[in-house]
Amino acid sequence: MKMRRIVLTAFVLFVGALGPAILTAAADPAAVINNLGNRALEVLGKNATPAQRVARFHELFREDFDVPGIARFVLGRYWKTATPEQQDEFTRLFEDYIAIVYSSQLSAYTGETLKVTGSRADPEGAIVASEIIRPSGAPPVKVEWHLADQHGTYKIRDVAVDGISMAVTQRSEFASVIQRNGGQVQGLIAMLREKTGSASGR
Repeated sequence: MKMRRIVLTAFVLFVGALGPAILTAAADPAAVINNLGNRALEVLGKNATPAQRVARFHELFREDFDVPGIARFVLGRYWKTATPEQQDEFTRLFEDYIAIVYSSQLSAYTGETLKVTGSRADPEGAIVASEIIRPSGAPPVKVEWHLADQHGTYKIRDVAVDGISMAVTQRSEFASVIQRNGGQVQGLIAMLREKTGSASGR
């Protein structure tokens, strides 16, 4: 499977119907992942319309992921050169982009399951190890969830697939876009506007 396909599967199996109230730091991280994975498919099923999927991914990404932190990370050194207005618009467009890209691929789900294999403490919170088991009998894909403890609530900061960080990969892709536009963040913002069908200053 391509990396984005793997991440999509892991995301679908993980996020489920539950919001941040379940992702409390008091809970065992492995149990949190198991619980969410078991309930995911009943919410993000194939019967949902494309608009419903996009809306649900917006909600899940906003509730369960550290969107501001991820946005700052993927913009890298260009975050400091961006104006506050550009930072705000990029964060919003980044959320839109993730929701649209991943929700459009939900129909590709073909019966994989997520198995939690362990967890360990991390300076920022916890790392939960898991495997995606594929019905074809192919070797499982290792997925690590990096959870940050933010004032008693877990927020996802990164997902690593077979040791490859999705946040780092996205940062590299965005940096390439910026570099092709003379080092200007506005070039990336324009690309994201086009990808998401967004107008400036929503």
